[in-house]
Amino acid sequence: MEFLENVVTTFNDGVWTYILPWLLIGAGLLFGARTAVVQIRKVPDMLRAVVERPKTDDEDEGAGSGGISAFKAFTISAASRVGTGNVAGVAVAISLGGPGAVFWMWIIALLGGATAFVESTLAQLWKVRNGDTYRGGPAYYMKRGLGWGPLGVLFSIAIVFTFGLVYNSFQTNAIAEAVAFSFGREDDATFGSIIGIIIAIAAGLIIFGGVKRIANITQVVVPFMALAYLLIGGFVVITNFDKVPGMLGDIIGHALGFKEIAGASIGAAMMKGIQRGLFSNEAGEGSAPNAAATATVSHPVKQGLVQTLGVYFDTIVVCTITAFLILLGPEVAYGEEAEGVSLTQAALSAEVGHWGIHFVSFILFFLAFSSILGNYYLAEANLEYLTTNKTVLNIFRLVVLFFVWFGAVGSLPLVFALADTGAATMVILNIIAIVPLSGVAIQLLKNFNEQRSKGIDPVFHRDMLPDVPGVECWDGSDPVTRRSDADRKILRDRGEADRY
Repeated sequence: MEFLENVVTTFNDGVWTYILPWLLIGAGLLFGARTAVVQIRKVPDMLRAVVERPKTDDEDEGAGSGGISAFKAFTISAASRVGTGNVAGVAVAISLGGPGAVFWMWIIALLGGATAFVESTLAQLWKVRNGDTYRGGPAYYMKRGLGWGPLGVLFSIAIVFTFGLVYNSFQTNAIAEAVAFSFGREDDATFGSIIGIIIAIAAGLIIFGGVKRIANITQVVVPFMALAYLLIGGFVVITNFDKVPGMLGDIIGHALGFKEIAGASIGAAMMKGIQRGLFSNEAGEGSAPNAAATATVSHPVKQGLVQTLGVYFDTIVVCTITAFLILLGPEVAYGEEAEGVSLTQAALSAEVGHWGIHFVSFILFFLAFSSILGNYYLAEANLEYLTTNKTVLNIFRLVVLFFVWFGAVGSLPLVFALADTGAATMVILNIIAIVPLSGVAIQLLKNFNEQRSKGIDPVFHRDMLPDVPGVECWDGSDPVTRRSDADRKILRDRGEADRY
């Protein structure tokens, strides 16, 4: 077993150090250039799209069209993205790579924003109906857009295992560890088992309710979690405002090689920041598009923009709060030893007192629990791509809950190593698909921009791109894609009613 673990770990180190970062950076640069940096130009449209409510035939959201709102889809993907890595992972990146890791974390988020836009726009275009909701994601655009069904099967298997089982074990493990630390019960296996049982029961009550119940929970938990963390981060920044210029100088100086400390060279800062950003925001991994496809929006580009905003929320907001807490806290010996959530807890407790340790545990619980819900949904969406058998689905839910409990009590190094392999598989398969399909996303963006420039709310019907195969939805029957009377008048006055 130890031999297998060493083999898998060595393979992962090579792939995640020398292949995947540069693959994702290259994809981000390509998509950023092809979309004329949509991830920066369209920030106002992102904010507009995330709060937009779908137009319906009656007062009940989604009635007549199915699906969930753009905001709920955003919170599902954010629940998956924002997890323990935003607290513990950032601490590891800074302790090993120094303050410069934060700069490269920001850079990779800006590049990843373009990739997130492309993959989520494609997921919206090739989504399919699933009762009163939608489903979709990389497996669907691989099969329907490229005609590569086997690739979609491989991707679905990878995400079902990685997100449904292993990542959820990791989240529970982090909750149990943080709570045990807060109560001084680190060596109490029974305490950990009880924590695992409680989390598994709570998760089960939600995931057996399906995507809409998950969305209803995450739309409350995710904003609450972010607001609480933002407030405490803001308090620390304000009370240490005199240190902020020096902190920002350290971040930039160490990132660009102007300064070096304790072995944290520019290379270490760059690599740790890139790895942290990629692992955290998941842009290019193909996970968020599964949530993006569930949304009811009038144009695929809108959800592409919403998911770009999700990358910023994860990295520019949540990861940055953690980074500021650490860098404004007691001095850390960079480049010597990896430190996780305890570094964040120590930094905050130094500012606000001992209760800061418990506050980080509290935040970590909500981060990790919402990730369990988001991860499960992504896995379920792909299991349903493989089979729609309800018995299989319910058995899978029980297996997920077992892994949720197991994460609180088990030793998981090999499982985690296999998860890294699964994530690497997802990235490679997804990039293989979205590079050749990116031209379709560019066409959709052009269509969106043309309508926006005319002062109308963009809508999309599949006859606007008649040469694109495999599009099931977008036939004009959904209320959300119907023009308002005001927009129809604008088009008639321009003589373009038939074109749009």
